[in-house]
Amino acid sequence: MASAKKSGLAFIRDAEIEHTLRSYASPLFIVAGLNPEDVSIHLINNRVINAFVAGGQRMFFFTGLLERVETPGQLKGVIAHETGHIAGSHQSRTQEALKNATTKSILGYILGAAAVFAGGGKAGAAVVSGSQAVAQRSFLKYSRQQESAADQASMRYLNETNNSGRGMLKFLEILGQTEQLSYGKVDPYWRSHPISQDRIAALRNQVDKSAYRDVLDTPEEIHALKQIQAKLYGFTRSLAKTLKKYPHSDQSAEGRYARAIAYFKHPDIEKAEIEIENLLTEFPDNPFYYELKGQMLFENGDPHAAVTPLEIAASYLPYEPLILTLYGTVLLNTGYPEDDAKAIEVLRTSTRYDPGRSGTWNQLAIAYSRRGDTGNLALATSERFLILRQGKKAIFHAKRAQQNLRTGSPGYLRADDIISLASRLLKKN
Repeated sequence: MASAKKSGLAFIRDAEIEHTLRSYASPLFIVAGLNPEDVSIHLINNRVINAFVAGGQRMFFFTGLLERVETPGQLKGVIAHETGHIAGSHQSRTQEALKNATTKSILGYILGAAAVFAGGGKAGAAVVSGSQAVAQRSFLKYSRQQESAADQASMRYLNETNNSGRGMLKFLEILGQTEQLSYGKVDPYWRSHPISQDRIAALRNQVDKSAYRDVLDTPEEIHALKQIQAKLYGFTRSLAKTLKKYPHSDQSAEGRYARAIAYFKHPDIEKAEIEIENLLTEFPDNPFYYELKGQMLFENGDPHAAVTPLEIAASYLPYEPLILTLYGTVLLNTGYPEDDAKAIEVLRTSTRYDPGRSGTWNQLAIAYSRRGDTGNLALATSERFLILRQGKKAIFHAKRAQQNLRTGSPGYLRADDIISLASRLLKKN
């Protein structure tokens, strides 16, 4: 998991969490007429219970919601509902304003909207100024009519994928029982997704009529949800809190997983390794346990030992960009020239599946530098600066790449594209 702030709002990345969400979401996207590859999923490190869509086909989940759901069915219900908002083109005013926005700028809207939901309207409006403040106040806010339409659509998607709607209904009922959070403010999910007894009654009626109302979550789905919840807890809470929730007497897979992560963070690498080795003995085919072991070893100064578990993780998930980027980064730190060549292969694969990650391009540039490949070093650097929206630097390095690459080669033509895209970016700014 990418490092995240302990408080406030920050985007985080995690291969396992994103993989699990997509395993639940992709069938729902397909029946909704959406291409799963076109819908991006984003995680926000905050204990608020909320999820929303913005800026086109972008779906955002607060970690608080992922921790709060009790079953995969509840999480599927939330995903189906948000899919209904995308398919129904809801939030048209803010969608237009955010259609071409970066996730970083969307975060600015979220910050202001969160402040508004918390009762700090002036604070929220201060995050952005001028005409944007109007959009900010409506951001994350759906009408009851839109909520009803999304509910109906979500039930259709759940039925078409042979899933029960009981989870979605139960989640709304849970929120209704806990309107007041520990900090004493109305749950933002209620404010952003208006919930009424009429809406719940209508949804219950649809669920009762469904032929799939009694379909249960599979053991694999339940295990996957417990794993990501344990991971989130271990990474975002202190060791003491993690051991209180997952004491050593808890020998479940999620209990051991949470403790392994908490010890790793503390840091107490010896205890962390005991927990993760215990898990690998029982679950030798779990790529995410190998990923964690590799991360532990690498971040504790042993890149050589980290190579093997990450190689195994990548063999199980050869198209998972976050694992590939970590694997490639570790290879660059072994000090072996042959590993530099392997790193280029691994990192190039990562960029094919996640071309928008600047850190991966930076590692690839380092790898090309080690190999003395000036043209591809410059090209990778220009890709990084384009993602960072630094147009002048992107153009500079793209032109430098063209000076060192064969005219008409794929790299040369890509540099042309970068120059064009960066020029438009500069004009827009």
